[in-house]
Amino acid sequence: MKKENVVTVPFMILGIVFCVCLVAANLLEVKVVQLGQISVTAGLIVFPISYIINDCIAEVWGFRKARLIIWMGFLMNFLVVALGQIAVHLPAAPFWDGEESFNFVFGLAPRIAIASLSAFLIGSFINAYVMSRMKLLSHGKNFSLRAILSTVAGESADSLIFFPLAFGGLIPLNELGKMMLVQVVLKTLYEIIVLPITIQAVKYIKRIDKSDVYDEHISYNLLKIKEI
Repeated sequence: MKKENVVTVPFMILGIVFCVCLVAANLLEVKVVQLGQISVTAGLIVFPISYIINDCIAEVWGFRKARLIIWMGFLMNFLVVALGQIAVHLPAAPFWDGEESFNFVFGLAPRIAIASLSAFLIGSFINAYVMSRMKLLSHGKNFSLRAILSTVAGESADSLIFFPLAFGGLIPLNELGKMMLVQVVLKTLYEIIVLPITIQAVKYIKRIDKSDVYDEHISYNLLKIKEI
């Protein structure tokens, strides 16, 4: 087996955490919380972590490994949404009084589900692509700048897709714009705050995994999942 096709323990651990964060974020999105004068969804607690892990994977193992884990995250999210829909439509026991609350959390409207999955997929791939290309152009330097700019690109695409698809026609355009801007700014600030930890984590993983991939002469075709 070629060395680049090997999946190591650090990669596996980050991949598992990545998928768990995405599933948790979708469930936490149900709750809207108030932060001072700003209203945001509780998914803000965990969703930016997926972008931080995306940066780490693209930096250490390259775009091909990031592509694999993004598709895995998408499939796990889709599986949870599908299983949730099945559970919602199963008849509840007559003595159980939690039906309304359960349906509120897991009865994700098809429009919201499609918006969420589409936004995640496109935003994550843009994040990984920008990280990959900037690493080549900078010869591996300026990780902090690359991590921030790739997050801004990915999160912007995520918000531009999710909010219009999910809430277009339901919320005034000016309010939609404000929500999109707030989400991008807060998630980017999140990444900046934890950046010192991210930098040390990347250095540690590179050292123990002995991997620091530069994506030269690779295909950025999103469907070439077998190329890992």
